[in-house]
Amino acid sequence: MRCARCGFENPAGAKFCEECGAKQVRVCPACGQEAAASAKFCSECGAPLGAPAASSAAPRATATASGTPIDYTPPYLAERILAAQAEMEARGPADGERKMVTALFADMAGSTALIHDLDPEDARHLIDPVLALMMEAVHHYEGYVAKSMGDGILALFGAPIANEDHPQRALLAALRMQEAMRHYADGVRLTQGIALQIRVGINSGEVVVRTIRIKDLHTDYDPVGNSIHIASRMESIAVPGSIVASEHTRNLTEGYFAFKALGATPIRGLPEPLEVFEVIGLGPLR
Repeated sequence: MRCARCGFENPAGAKFCEECGAKQVRVCPACGQEAAASAKFCSECGAPLGAPAASSAAPRATATASGTPIDYTPPYLAERILAAQAEMEARGPADGERKMVTALFADMAGSTALIHDLDPEDARHLIDPVLALMMEAVHHYEGYVAKSMGDGILALFGAPIANEDHPQRALLAALRMQEAMRHYADGVRLTQGIALQIRVGINSGEVVVRTIRIKDLHTDYDPVGNSIHIASRMESIAVPGSIVASEHTRNLTEGYFAFKALGATPIRGLPEPLEVFEVIGLGPLR
């Protein structure tokens, strides 16, 4: 059980952090309901419970479209992001650093039609748990939620926190959020009669990371070539409930995940079709 204050990994069922002494309770990121330390999902709204809160008196971050990274990044990850910024500044490149990353786009399929007749507050109660479970999956694998966009997110793996296995982490996060989404959607379907699904697109490529603003953890980055664009297009061609990855990401993770070839697919903005793959589960090397 990871402490949200210091990031220390405590034994399962710990009531207080062995490293910093913080009380270990879980708080739902979507509705603020407290939960038992062993709970995996919120008993109030069904959202997945990620890293435990530092204490019951700590500020409760809520996943919303208007939030900035500082609002929804767990403290232990925020500290690592700021440390990465300090290291980058110490190296002194004025124009930023080129990094290989894996970009992940996720959104709620058909959300406009789903919430068309809902009161705005009811719509937010429906969508916020979806954003929360997306972010929980990203943070679980040390990814960075760069943007929260209405009913979806853009996340980066490999920057600002450097992990050489960033393609694997992105795919694991995608599988985790799809599993959490199925659980949440089951409850919504039973209580409200609404069918919810998300779709995920992933691509690996270069970006230039420039600065990380200390006040809100926002990262300024420039994609090199079409790296971020391709990830966005992977999401747009994914059918609801699925994960689609580019050939580059598939090649970097072959053996660790099972893929289904979808063939050469025209991608808007690119001169030639790209080979794309659906991620269907873990592979023999996991």
